[in-house]
Amino acid sequence: MNSSSPILLFDSGVGGLTVLGEVRAALPQAPVIYAADMAGLPYGTKSEAEVAARVAGLLGRMAERYQPRLICIACNTASTIALGMVREVLETPIVGTVPAIKPAAALTETGVFGLLGTEATMRQKYVDDLEHAFAVGKRLLRHGANDLVPLAEAKLRGERVSIDAVAEAAKGLVLQEHGREMDTIVLACTHFPLLEDELREAYGADMRFVHGAEGIARRIASLTEGQDFERSGPDRAITTGELEDFERLAPAFARYGLDRLEKF
Repeated sequence: MNSSSPILLFDSGVGGLTVLGEVRAALPQAPVIYAADMAGLPYGTKSEAEVAARVAGLLGRMAERYQPRLICIACNTASTIALGMVREVLETPIVGTVPAIKPAAALTETGVFGLLGTEATMRQKYVDDLEHAFAVGKRLLRHGANDLVPLAEAKLRGERVSIDAVAEAAKGLVLQEHGREMDTIVLACTHFPLLEDELREAYGADMRFVHGAEGIARRIASLTEGQDFERSGPDRAITTGELEDFERLAPAFARYGLDRLEKF
């Protein structure tokens, strides 16, 4: 393998930067391409067939063009829907992002915990299977909060995000039966950790938030252990959308070590 072969992180937008931050901490020397399907955003309102076809098609073309050593689907919605299909069609190692139900079930002290993600993620059998495997004897409350995605994107652009808007988008979780007993929430969308401060203010300072970025980074480090890394140029972010719009995010990308922005 070429030592300059990148790790490709793919997301519908900028939420996957929360995963990239942990990958940087684990593998600071690794060359990275961050791929944002801005033309396809948001995934949470699309059908399963639309998401599966789009993700598989884009990753097939990106794998051919960039020859990554590993692909991380840094998006819960895309992973819960398309991970199996992508693994079937690509020989590149694939790491997915799935809701951190297992650690959250172990953390909850009241026995009631929440799952906050997109509407598409909430209805996946993958999530049902995780609940049945790891939350026996516990109560898992679910809420699809699609409106948090644009709020997270706005915050990353440096715009002011209202606590009231975040609380309104997320309130459906706590308003459910037993919602007041909830002490732990799984952030099952990589965008949502960008709003953790606002969510903590909305839900209360004692609420625990769990997401899988650190575990994903550990998995990537394990799969690439012993490999040589060498940058042949600056790390970059690519977009399926308009480059002019993407370039407005340049300061945010620079904070994650992505110094070159390109149109895919």
